[in-house]
Amino acid sequence: MRKYALSHLQELEAEAIYILRETAAQFENPAILFSGGKDSILVTELARKAFYPAKIPFTFLHVDTGHNFPETIAFRDELMQKLGANLVVGLVEDSIKSGSVKEETGIDANRNKLQTTTLLEAIEEHQFDACIGGGRRDEEKARAKERFFSHRDDFGQWNPKNQRPELWNLLNGKLNMGENFRVFPISNWTELDVWQYLTLNNIAIPSLYFAHERQVIRRQDTWIPNSEFISLRPKEEVVTKKIRFRTLGDITITGGSESEADTLELILEEVAIARQTERGNRSDDKRSETAMEDRKKEGYF
Repeated sequence: MRKYALSHLQELEAEAIYILRETAAQFENPAILFSGGKDSILVTELARKAFYPAKIPFTFLHVDTGHNFPETIAFRDELMQKLGANLVVGLVEDSIKSGSVKEETGIDANRNKLQTTTLLEAIEEHQFDACIGGGRRDEEKARAKERFFSHRDDFGQWNPKNQRPELWNLLNGKLNMGENFRVFPISNWTELDVWQYLTLNNIAIPSLYFAHERQVIRRQDTWIPNSEFISLRPKEEVVTKKIRFRTLGDITITGGSESEADTLELILEEVAIARQTERGNRSDDKRSETAMEDRKKEGYF
């Protein structure tokens, strides 16, 4: 008798596909939160496999701060066109103009926290009852508390002490009027798992993940890209470095690291020996010890 066994990546893939199919079965109007980063690209590929040969049965939702990398937006548009997907874009700029949020000021001002209000407004406008994200438990301690089906109250807020048990992977998506869920199908994946899967399946990703020359400034122990949204401090100078990004967010908060990894194979080698979490270069997570958890409690991704 032949022995049947799955590799650890095949097990993770099967688990994620199961969660995506449960989401389609249990919710009326789910959406995939798409940022153009590697994790949301992975979720998109898993959704494609889960429902192939049919189209992905989810709307795609991108919260656009207006401070994105141009490369990210170009990649998003190209992928959405290729998939023939329905893309909804929530603009932080519209939330600012309507008075829902107030633009931050100062040297370290960014729009990361403002995304929460725009996200909740988009959920309300389009009546999404579940939003599928690419959050992983190994990324950050607040995300380690998440369930596959993460319940949010009718204000969009997350209470880590009020989540449903998921024994034997039985998922409970029952909700009351106004409530919704975040769904995290790749919670159990590590950064290395993601890169191994992307490499094995030759999945396209934005060029920002590969080593390239870019004008940057040194701030908070990382290389922040120079852009029209950055104000220089005294003695800060713009230099050209060969860097790559391990995680993608706004151009104002995403730090890069010096690297020669310009292929998927070299990125794999680099990630395998890394001793710092990929979000260690995100300045938005350095605002306080509980920055991520505080944002999540307010309704963040």
